[in-house]
Amino acid sequence: MAFEDICMRPWEEGFRLPEKFNMVSLYLDRHIEKGRGERTAIHYYDRKYTYRDVFELTNRAGNALSSLGVKKGDRVLMMMYDSPYWVAVFLGAMKIGAVPIPVNILATASNLTYFIEDSQASVLVVEEDLLEKIESKASPGAKLIVRGTPGPGMPSLLDLLDAASPALEMCQTDALDHSYWLYTSGTTGKPKAVIHLHKDLVYSIEVYGHSIGYTSDDISYGVPKLYFSYGLNMGLQLPFYYGASVVLCEDRPLPAGVLANLEKYRPTKFFSVPTAYAQLLHYLEENKLDPDLSCLRLSTSAGEALPAVIYNRWFDRFHVEILDGLGSSEVSWIYISSSPGRVKIGYCGNVLPGYEVKLLDEDGKDVPNGTMGDLWVKGGAVTCGYWNKPEQNAESFRDGCWMKTGDCCIKDDEGYYEHCGRSNDTIKVSGIWVSPLEIEATLLEHESVVQCAVVAKRDENSLIKPKACVVLKSGYAPDDKMVKELQNFIKSRLAPYKYPRWVEFMDELPMTATGKIQRFKLRDA
Repeated sequence: MAFEDICMRPWEEGFRLPEKFNMVSLYLDRHIEKGRGERTAIHYYDRKYTYRDVFELTNRAGNALSSLGVKKGDRVLMMMYDSPYWVAVFLGAMKIGAVPIPVNILATASNLTYFIEDSQASVLVVEEDLLEKIESKASPGAKLIVRGTPGPGMPSLLDLLDAASPALEMCQTDALDHSYWLYTSGTTGKPKAVIHLHKDLVYSIEVYGHSIGYTSDDISYGVPKLYFSYGLNMGLQLPFYYGASVVLCEDRPLPAGVLANLEKYRPTKFFSVPTAYAQLLHYLEENKLDPDLSCLRLSTSAGEALPAVIYNRWFDRFHVEILDGLGSSEVSWIYISSSPGRVKIGYCGNVLPGYEVKLLDEDGKDVPNGTMGDLWVKGGAVTCGYWNKPEQNAESFRDGCWMKTGDCCIKDDEGYYEHCGRSNDTIKVSGIWVSPLEIEATLLEHESVVQCAVVAKRDENSLIKPKACVVLKSGYAPDDKMVKELQNFIKSRLAPYKYPRWVEFMDELPMTATGKIQRFKLRDA
């Protein structure tokens, strides 16, 4: 199916996808059929992979999986570094109708056991240096494929690819068949497998790509890895859908390496998370660097709310907008976003076409503009549910179409949404709801603060009050004088009841591998 031949957009009434539809046809086969096979798809260190290269590598991966007995609907667990092989295994599994499941390469032993048992994966594809983490946890019937030197009786991914045919017929999946699963990042506890259907991807990519003006001439590069929903969407699904290119590398996204890649590959779109923006800016300031990033047309942010101070520091230095957005794995992507030229600093933007949202109070009633409420969303890309989680499905999905996101927001009179954090992170102080993100954003304006998180703590009377966990810049003393200075700083800028009653200085904050602060760990501590 040549999607550009369809005139309607997914958010327009009457839009329909064919009953038989496999998303890989839009990522690869379409570009080959349209004569775009020699375009660069992936920049990978010093090598460029064309769309034809990736097309053939994907076909080999699909054939290799089929040779091992993988069938339509089977799950393929992936524990791999970002590379063309990651892309080939992911799309190859999808092309034969199987269900790829990327997982975090830093996953704990208990989570790995849970992923494998919960997904009932028939094949595990793993990097050689990660094999030890996963080998003993594979179920007896599951096959292990190793990228690198395999153990006894294990096939090598590269050997399988070399032996496989570069031609592969597309599995005629239904639009409502499972395309891939992605486990939630675990910021609130046990991860859940989010089911994505083939039809979901067209809705989410078309809507977001259109809203940010993405084109086939773009080069994407970002900090989040492909196993993270934001990284997968920005680093694979968006560029491959548009026939653009992406920069992939296996290294940890430390500031020095991120800067080197920005200067080497000259991307037009940079996607990152607030923490990584702050780290990169701090690195530039500490080392007195002034890189030329005139290649960037825009930057994007997601994962957590983008503080105004970070936006302003980035824009003042590079004159490039950061388009903040609010999304989730459950909605496939971003559904509230800033748009080029229409950024309202401190807000995550407006509702994108094709989605509806509502803000409700504790009694399930609509809240007026300017009041914090629980965010609910519906639209064509919302998941059909979590795998094997009937209780969570009953709690999160209502009326057949609305999903409770777990986020809290405030809507202003212009239709912009301010993200106030996760609903279980908000704090009720003296009977008034307080957003920890507001306090954090204010703390970040202080010259001493690199990073911070605000959580709830009970005082001696068992009343809930804010507590701040703070990472200081080098040269600042974590003493009582600094505690008073930060508390007074908050009091001078926010309502007095919002100031943190306690300030704890830390060397680092607990983070997910995707750059989100694990506030539940701070609360538990």
